[in-house]
Order: sequence, then C-alpha cells, then structure tokens
Amino acid sequence: MDVSGGQSVYPLHRCKTIHLVRHAQGIHNVEGEKDHSAYLSRHLFDAHLTPLGWQQVDNLRKHVQTSGISKKVELVITSPLLRCMQTAVGVFGGEDSTDGIDVPPLMVTDAGDSNHPAISSSNCPPFIAVEGCREHLGVHWCDKRRSISEYKPLFPAVDFSLIESDDDVLWEADVREKIEDVASRGIEFFKWLWTRKEKEIAIVTHSGLLTHTLAKFGDGCHPDVKSEICRRFQNCELRTMVLVDRSMVGSDSSATDYPGKNPSGEDAPSDVTCTTPDGLPN
Repeated sequence: MDVSGGQSVYPLHRCKTIHLVRHAQGIHNVEGEKDHSAYLSRHLFDAHLTPLGWQQVDNLRKHVQTSGISKKVELVITSPLLRCMQTAVGVFGGEDSTDGIDVPPLMVTDAGDSNHPAISSSNCPPFIAVEGCREHLGVHWCDKRRSISEYKPLFPAVDFSLIESDDDVLWEADVREKIEDVASRGIEFFKWLWTRKEKEIAIVTHSGLLTHTLAKFGDGCHPDVKSEICRRFQNCELRTMVLVDRSMVGSDSSATDYPGKNPSGEDAPSDVTCTTPDGLPN
C-alpha cells in the first residue's frame, strides 16, 4: 500500500538534472515530412540544419539565457552528427566569434554549409561528443556520421576523445537497429552519465533515441506524468528532467549533507517514549 501519496524522496547526491534537447530542423526533416522514403537518399548524408533550424537554435538560446539554464549547465553532451553539434554549440556556446582568436572556436564559420558565423568557446561549459546518444542507427543516410577527422576542423573546441573509431563503424547500410536496441543503448547512456561528476548536464540528441529510451521510464507514475516524460520531442525542444540513481550506479558522496553532533553531546530523540526499568511509561 502506497502511503506516500505518490511522492518520492531521494538524496540529492543521487540525482542529476538533465536538459534534454532534440536537434533543430535539419534538411532531412523537411524532405522526410514530404516523403518518408527520402530518408534513404544518400544526399541527406549527415544532414545539416536548415535556415529555419538556425532560427530555432537562436530562439532556444534566448530561452536558456533568460531562464538561467545557461549559467547552471556544467557540461554539454552532443551526438556526433552535424545537426546535433550545430544545435549544441548554437544554443549553449559562447557569443559569436571570428576565426583565429586565442581560444579555439566551438564552430568555425560556415561549418556544415551553415552560412553561420563562428561560435566562441569562451565563457561556456565544455562540450563532448558521445556515440551513445546517436540516432537510430542504420539504413537512413541522414543518421550516418562523417569521420571524426573531418569534424575536428569544423568544431575545434568540441572534445571527440571518447569516440574510439575515426570512421563510422556503427551505421550499416542494410541493417536498421532494432527499437529495443535503441532503448537499451539509451539506458546505457543514462547509466554512463553517473560516471560524470557534473550534476547539471545538457544533452543534445535525436527524436528516435529520446522516444524509445524515455518510453522505458515512468510506468509507476500518474498517466499525465508518464505522458510528460514520453511525449515526442519537437525540433529544438528542451525538456528538463531529474535522473535518479536508485541502484547505487554512481559513487558520488553528498557535497551538502552535514553529519551534525559537532560538538557531540546527549541527543536522545524527544519523540521516543521513555520507560521505567519495569517497562511502564515514565
């Protein structure tokens, strides 16, 4: 019997705040909306953002700044596909910059046919690219990435060190990743987050990964809460959630708990009934 009224209490150090972002509109979204078979087209390889997508990025950037999110995020994780990296640096990066400044830019001018000025890496959190949060793998050319050696000159301040293979060895032209495998990969990615010390993380990823992963959460919640967790992400939508470590996956200790009894002294709780030696209430 649930006597908690549907509430849950967890230690703060076993929670992370994650800002989940689906990339802005890409050229594949426009063509796929008209004809789903367009996703099979090679010319959509590693699809980049549309001009409308960049407008969506600018609007989300304004939101994260006015809401204060940009000052709280300690780390930005992005899928290593062009549309996600463009979205990530556009939303959470520094102010527009010119190439050749003292610190490397997050993105150089016109990276990925963007017609967009360079984006600075000054006064913003670190950015890392992670394969685990890629889109549903295989068959669709828009979901195949370029080599990391091609990306590095375009996104000089993005950390690609966690990606083991220069070439895309995960995407297969004739095999589409099973939905249950996408969800399992997403769950493993969430578990991996507990290896990070950061407590507030922005994650820029894809609709397929988000949809299939989040569907595995919220079964014990009110249906409206389950719906909030699982509804499909729109282009450049941001949704903030709390990730809770209920199985001791992480090992972080609390930075805010205080042990008390300093200095030590008698501290018998006042709500414990005192009894006499013969067991009668005192």
